[in-house]
Amino acid sequence: MLVDNAVYVDGRRTAAPASLDETYEAVRDRHGFAWIGLYRPSESELGAVATEFTLPALAVEDALTGHQRAKIEKYEGTTFVVLRPARYIDETEKVEFGEVHVFLGDDFLITVRHAETPDLAAVRRRMESDPGMLAHGPIAGLYAILDQVVDEYGPVVAGLENDIDEIEDQLFNGDQSVSRRIYELSTEVMHFQRAVAPLGGVLQTLRDHLEQAGFDLSLREAFRNVHDHVIRVTERADGFREILQNALNVHTALVGQQQNDEVKKISSWAAILFTPTLIGSIYGMNFQYMPELHWAFGYPFAIALMLATGLGLYWAFKRKGWL
Repeated sequence: MLVDNAVYVDGRRTAAPASLDETYEAVRDRHGFAWIGLYRPSESELGAVATEFTLPALAVEDALTGHQRAKIEKYEGTTFVVLRPARYIDETEKVEFGEVHVFLGDDFLITVRHAETPDLAAVRRRMESDPGMLAHGPIAGLYAILDQVVDEYGPVVAGLENDIDEIEDQLFNGDQSVSRRIYELSTEVMHFQRAVAPLGGVLQTLRDHLEQAGFDLSLREAFRNVHDHVIRVTERADGFREILQNALNVHTALVGQQQNDEVKKISSWAAILFTPTLIGSIYGMNFQYMPELHWAFGYPFAIALMLATGLGLYWAFKRKGWL
């Protein structure tokens, strides 16, 4: 549906047309630009906007179907940008991803949002409070959207970092369920990387365009700041994935060590129990000519020998740390 529809001239909101036809006419008459916000539009709603502003058919199809990676595509008269906002859900310890499609032209900025975040109404209000920045045109609106999306990655990074700290505690406390949590968190980090990593290329392309087109230095610096933020987030996400891989390796080693310790204990007790059994079985064969068979101290000697060998083996295995 149509969330907001306004025309801006010199960075100030001058009209809020009731229809797309009026919007197009106002843009042409006032020499400003239109900023149109759509939320989960139907095919007919987006088609009407596409017809009015001559949007490229392939980009419109992508905006309708969704499930796109972050990217930037150049068409004649239109730049199409896909962004993947994210937010961290504390209750489920999951990262929820959305999708924002932006159509950018010389005199229009059209956003198609498929999730609750980011709050583009708040982005618009923030830009309306800074007419100097908004006077740069639709590209300033795109900057504001990018800045909001990247800022919202901050809580996601904090949430993932907290989960990793908890995993480290579980790992060295012997929690056997930690392997499942490591796997699930690794999946979340991987999806987050896929959302963030392509933004570096998107922002570099936009910065090159701004420099070639001779845009104001303040706007170029604003895009540079967002780009730097993306690089930091990408590095943190890469670091998270490496930490989780190391955690999984450590967990595997600890499990292997624990299993090895169990095998050592079982083998030690088996040896301790086997030796008296061996002695008893030999003396229990009852052959006529056996040493100590008619000796008065033969029975106590056999019992003492069993205890001595058992205790000796126990002490030896204990000394080695097997018990």
